[in-house]
Amino acid sequence: MTDNEVKISEILNLIGYGLAKFDLKFVNEFGFKTKTAFNQYIVDIGLASTVKAVSNRQDSFDPYFDNGRRGWFQRKQREHIKLFIDSLFGNENAIGFANIVKLYIQDFNSNISLTKLTLAPSTKSKFKQLQETGKEAEFYFMSNFQSIPRIENGLLEDARLWGDGYDFQIQLENSYLLAEVKGIREKSGSIRLTQNEVDKANEFKNDYLLIVVSNLSSMPKLNMIENPMDSLCFTRKEVQSTQTNYHSDYLNW
Repeated sequence: MTDNEVKISEILNLIGYGLAKFDLKFVNEFGFKTKTAFNQYIVDIGLASTVKAVSNRQDSFDPYFDNGRRGWFQRKQREHIKLFIDSLFGNENAIGFANIVKLYIQDFNSNISLTKLTLAPSTKSKFKQLQETGKEAEFYFMSNFQSIPRIENGLLEDARLWGDGYDFQIQLENSYLLAEVKGIREKSGSIRLTQNEVDKANEFKNDYLLIVVSNLSSMPKLNMIENPMDSLCFTRKEVQSTQTNYHSDYLNW
């Protein structure tokens, strides 16, 4: 799947979620009175090949909402996507969520003209998180880590803000494990570790877990690699970066 196809799929997931949760209230925010007209608009701007494709995306989210429609459980299930969207935008009403979808569409194609948007700064920050594969993978891990035998009874502590080379600490009965989580959209692909993460992996060896959440675009799979520096082959690549800081005058506070 190309980057462009990934972005389109992400937008269609938001649209399917909005249609399933808000029905015509969501459609009305785009200036349409019927779903048929709205779905045709999504085709016209190049986000879907057919009107049926838009309806199918709604079908895949319908089972997770009490909207009177059963949807299609036999279709590719998107529960993990629904829960991730909930975690960021679950408190939005139809107007707010429609504005988020509009922002996503305009970010994808600036030539598409939509109503001027009014969004809180925090909502824009959440919008950026929705675009990050790593954030989605971390959320999936937090929701499903108990399905991994070695850590199923562990106590999970979020360590992402510490910036110390791992995302989570897992307390077991007599020990602690560290877990770094990476995400891949498809069933195959490469992952990248920072020097900080490599140092921590070398320090903790078998007590350092690399969790790769693969196939995020459809049915995610949790892959646990113990002692990743010995278990996997990594190629060192140096990237130069510049950080700009701004300093105030020396003042008496």
